[in-house]
Amino acid sequence: MRIKVLDHPLVDHKVSVLRDKNTPSPIFRQLADELVTLLAYEATREIRVEQREIETPVAKTMGTVIADPKPLVVPILRAGLGMLEGMTRLIPTAEVGFLGMARNEETLDIVTYAERLPEDLTGRQVYVLDPMLATGGTLIESIKFLRARGAESITCVCLIAAPEGIAALEAGVEGMDNIDLFVAARDERLNEKAYIVPGLGDAGDRLYGVAH
Repeated sequence: MRIKVLDHPLVDHKVSVLRDKNTPSPIFRQLADELVTLLAYEATREIRVEQREIETPVAKTMGTVIADPKPLVVPILRAGLGMLEGMTRLIPTAEVGFLGMARNEETLDIVTYAERLPEDLTGRQVYVLDPMLATGGTLIESIKFLRARGAESITCVCLIAAPEGIAALEAGVEGMDNIDLFVAARDERLNEKAYIVPGLGDAGDRLYGVAH
C-alpha cells in the first residue's frame, strides 16, 4: 500500500485551523473542502487518461481527457459527505456512489447500513472519502466491499490519520494491489477511547453540528 502525507505549508495551516475547537462549522466545512481539493490534486496523479483530437480556434491538436470508465467517488456516510464537493470540483465528470458503515456496539463488527453503488465495478478507479482514519475498521471494510465488486484500484483520501489506523489498514489490505492512502496529516496516537490525538474532534459533528 502506498501512503502519501501531504507536505505543504498551506495544508499545515488549514489543518491547524481545523483542529482549533473555536473554529465554527461554516469555516470548518470551507477548510475541509479546500483541503480535499489539495489532496485530490495529489491523489489523482495516476487517474486514467487517453489522447483525443481536439480543435482549438487556431488548429487541430491532440489533447488529454479522462478515460472511460469514469472514476467513481465514494464518500463514507455521513462525515465523508463533507469532502465530496472538494473532490468533484477537481474531477466533475466523476460518478458518485455512497457507502454507509457503522460499528455494531454489541459485536463490534462493521456493518453496512446503506449503499448506492454499481453492482459491477470491474476496471473502475475508486476514490474513497473519509475524514478520519482512527482504528481503520471502517476503511478496511469499505475497501473489501469495493474490491469484492471488482474495483481495480482504490485510493483513500483522509484529512487526518492515526499511526494505529495506518498500521491496521496496511495489515487489513495485505496482499491487495493498487491500494493507496493520501492524508493531510499523520497524528500522534489514539487515546483509550480510540479518539485521534491531537485530532480535531468528531468530524461529522464539526461539519454539520449536533442535532438535539
